[in-house]
Amino acid sequence: MTTAPSPLEQDFAALELSYSRTVDRTLVHRDSLGEVFLTDLQPLGGTSYVAASQLPRSHAYYGDHLLNPNVYDPVLLLEACRQAALAGAHAYFAVPRTDKFILTHLRVHLSRPDRIAVGASPCQLTLHVTTSNHYVREGRTNGLDYDVDLRVGDLSIGRAGIGLRFKSPESYLALRLRNRDQRPLPSSADHPGPGSATGAPVEPYRVGRANADNVVLSGIEVTGDTLTAGIRTPGSHPSMFDHPQDHLPGMVIAEAARQIALYGALDVRGMSPSRTYPTDLAVTFSRFGELDSPATLTAVVGEHRNTARPGEPASYYTQGGIVELGDDTTPDTDHVPVRVEAHQDGESLCLLTLNLARVRNPR
Repeated sequence: MTTAPSPLEQDFAALELSYSRTVDRTLVHRDSLGEVFLTDLQPLGGTSYVAASQLPRSHAYYGDHLLNPNVYDPVLLLEACRQAALAGAHAYFAVPRTDKFILTHLRVHLSRPDRIAVGASPCQLTLHVTTSNHYVREGRTNGLDYDVDLRVGDLSIGRAGIGLRFKSPESYLALRLRNRDQRPLPSSADHPGPGSATGAPVEPYRVGRANADNVVLSGIEVTGDTLTAGIRTPGSHPSMFDHPQDHLPGMVIAEAARQIALYGALDVRGMSPSRTYPTDLAVTFSRFGELDSPATLTAVVGEHRNTARPGEPASYYTQGGIVELGDDTTPDTDHVPVRVEAHQDGESLCLLTLNLARVRNPR
């Protein structure tokens, strides 16, 4: 029996989203136009809206991967979701553009990575955003949680979630000074350039990178299935630090977690970064990461496991290979979970979980 589309789905289908130009960069808190991936924003009514994003086929940071076949970076998709969340907060919930935002959580699950293989045409991504947990104090929006349905054409290719809390510049400064026992705030501008970032980077190929400037791990050690590493702070990196920050951004920590997970998959499970793709990444933040104190990661690489859902196919064919997702008849699907915790000054910054799938050669 076919279910009739809901009024919301009908409204969504009737929208004509534009991919011809980016939105105002101040809507997504970016200084560089080259770091803006959102191209349109349209209300759906109630707690929902829709955003459009064109993903760059080539990018010095998000495109610097050894994966073959090349699939759009899940951290890039999270960045598109972050931008859609910020833009919606300003456009539909009266959050001032001068407000500071704080990330509480991020997550992405990609169920159809075959549909975001990098090809001859730019990927036109649609983000169907539903807001929940609308926090209001004294008539002012100070927090929103978002669920995002990621679509290419009419097909849902995954889901994402993001939590943001908003503060005026004055209340944000007061919070940060309390965090630091009234010590002055540092700036990423004082950590010059990837070439002089804290600690020597690990070899780029071990974390799926070609350019050492994009590596954020140093001093990695492996004991059994457990890895530890430091987080480098490339303060003038044009993507990770598009503008000066007074803390270690959550998106940089997420990238560090992805890199240590790929290193562990190679060292512990023998999965090449050129054939390993994160289909899941989730993080919950508990405190700010400071720039003037060393931050470390601890990762535990799990065993191969079957993570397929009932009725989900074992693999998806892409332009150059197969993304294995497993099924109930395949006990070893090369799907490896990794748990990562970030620490600083003896306290936990955040917990992250990733799921890595193997991309096989065409059969």
